[in-house]
Amino acid sequence: MKKVLITGGAGFLGSSLAQGMLDRGMSVALVDNLSTGDLRKIPQHEHARFIKCDVNKYNDIASVITSQKFDYVFHYAAVVGVKRTLERPVSVLEDIHGIENMLNLCKNTGVKRFFFTSSSEVYGEPVEFPQNEETTPLNSRLPYAIVKNVGEAFCRSYYQEYGLPYTVLRFFNTYGPKQSVDFVMSKFIKAALANRPLTIYGDGSQTRTFCFVKNNVEAIIKCLEEGIYVNDVVNVGSDQSISILQLAQKIIEIAQSKSIIEFLPPLKEGDMTRRKPDITKMSRLIKNFTSLEEGVRQIIESDIFYQLNNIDKAKTLFPV
Repeated sequence: MKKVLITGGAGFLGSSLAQGMLDRGMSVALVDNLSTGDLRKIPQHEHARFIKCDVNKYNDIASVITSQKFDYVFHYAAVVGVKRTLERPVSVLEDIHGIENMLNLCKNTGVKRFFFTSSSEVYGEPVEFPQNEETTPLNSRLPYAIVKNVGEAFCRSYYQEYGLPYTVLRFFNTYGPKQSVDFVMSKFIKAALANRPLTIYGDGSQTRTFCFVKNNVEAIIKCLEEGIYVNDVVNVGSDQSISILQLAQKIIEIAQSKSIIEFLPPLKEGDMTRRKPDITKMSRLIKNFTSLEEGVRQIIESDIFYQLNNIDKAKTLFPV
């Protein structure tokens, strides 16, 4: 049985990955400091174990890793979200300590591969479109993106000097039932279900791609199980672009909502005009992508979305 450690395990992506691994017969330990994580997201399973600790504090995480031998480590713990990271830049920079702690502990305990979750934010405003792992420059100056770029450099350096295998996963806008409403997709869905206005920064012409969490998890587990993209970087996302305005309109339509769209002043920084991954590598991991319409419907039909966001489903447009 593969033994896996996931940091940030009480978050949306970490807990979703854990469930996928448990479904495939793996043993999973999840650690989280619960600053933004939620215990309700953690899978209830005989082979799942949760440990509260802060990976940015060496002694906290060292006791976890040295007390048991993990085959694979997925480092998901990070301060995330454009607004949150712009408001708390120092806390973002502190995540560098966590990256270094994890790599040092992994190289000393025989971990077979270290998976580092990077972000599409590292590309900044695209000078190449779609954004390719090898050829597109990493030109963002935002603290969050800089920390992710530093983490990628750490991975390459630890492989070169210590032989620790790694995979860098650059995530592009993943969404799903467990995602918090700090992010555009979940924020829009929650508002639409309550017939409240959907608010957009700027004119909504900025474009994004959205990857349903099931596709994200399937791709990553295949990457692990088949030994693909070792010591490499892979964009994890969909290549179907949609403007934020079109997204709001589509969610209102799918939810059969009476919501209106309101426009706010553009964000001062961090809201790139367009973002789209080159998914040549991703397409080797997954063939059938969940459509945006189907993904939104699955969220609307999912009880966990209502529980996590304290929504009374009986009072929404889709009562039990």
